[in-house]
Amino acid sequence: MGYLEGFAVTFKKWGEGVTTKEYRAGKTDKNGNIDARDQKAPKPERAHGRHVLNKYEDGMEKCIGCELCAGVCPAKCIYVRGAENPPDDPKSPGERFGFVYEINYLRCIHCDLCVEACPTEAITETKLFEFSFTNRSDAIYTKDELLVDDDGKPQNLPWEDWRPGEDENTSGWMRATAPAGRAAYENKVAWSGELGYGVREPEKGQAFEDTVDPEPDTADHDDHGGHH
Repeated sequence: MGYLEGFAVTFKKWGEGVTTKEYRAGKTDKNGNIDARDQKAPKPERAHGRHVLNKYEDGMEKCIGCELCAGVCPAKCIYVRGAENPPDDPKSPGERFGFVYEINYLRCIHCDLCVEACPTEAITETKLFEFSFTNRSDAIYTKDELLVDDDGKPQNLPWEDWRPGEDENTSGWMRATAPAGRAAYENKVAWSGELGYGVREPEKGQAFEDTVDPEPDTADHDDHGGHH
């Protein structure tokens, strides 16, 4: 491509208008309505953002500290250490729970491989991608920050810009193809219930033949519906 052709592309794009929207941190008018300039563009259902550690509907933690998410992470941004469940105050329904769980967001590439590897559906990604830090320690999320609250909702930290709906349809691709990302499970409920959300509907939209049935699932299930 020569100079003239290159400038022609530039001028053509100028004529298409601006697609980037300017908005501030939820500025509202006197009636409490968010100004149109402050609205975010819609996000796709399978957008990957900030992680959360989920709980079962009875409040037990889903993470069992198996460290598979840390092992599969290509960016090596996850650090997990499991511990034996205290008999008098178990944190998870298994023998172990995630005693230490950290994600370094200076390294995370939001590939969702940790979600695919998790055998208990403990970790998922919300659609929140706008969170900024003033120091490195804030960029390393601890278990206390990643774990959902007593209502099953993600914690809203001071440096995060949450908007309605960003905690819905988390890790949509895995929900469309669970378990283990197999397309044969598209549109089938194969995800255990979550505190605050119940059993979510499977995310749809991936093309697959309706005549193909998923292979029989021979894996044992615990009382919470998770895979061993």
